[in-house]
Amino acid sequence: MSASGQRRRRANEAIREVIGQALLTDLSDPRLEMVTITSVETSPDLGHARVYWTVLPPDRADAAAAGLDSARGVLQGKVGRALGSRQTPRLQFVRDELQERARRLTALIDDVAPPDPPPGPAPDADA
Repeated sequence: MSASGQRRRRANEAIREVIGQALLTDLSDPRLEMVTITSVETSPDLGHARVYWTVLPPDRADAAAAGLDSARGVLQGKVGRALGSRQTPRLQFVRDELQERARRLTALIDDVAPPDPPPGPAPDADA
């Protein structure tokens, strides 16, 4: 991996940790309870950071999105101080829908898959 790739990877992880910690300890907005930062992708110049998040239960997503938008300035300041670079990435919050898609896919599979047979005696192998 190139030096710039390693730098981006370290920045992604640092941003994820800083925002995650701030959500746990520094922000008291009830809309941000149960929000989890799943990943971060920064642009090559570290000018922008796409922050992927999820929330449980999923029906709180709209409120969580509003809370994250409201806290953007505070979170961006914390990220800037943690990175210690000249340029602080502009944060963009994106809902990570991977878990919701996995839940829907599992439900679809459960709908079409045959039910498990009831537990009972094993078939006789000698017969």
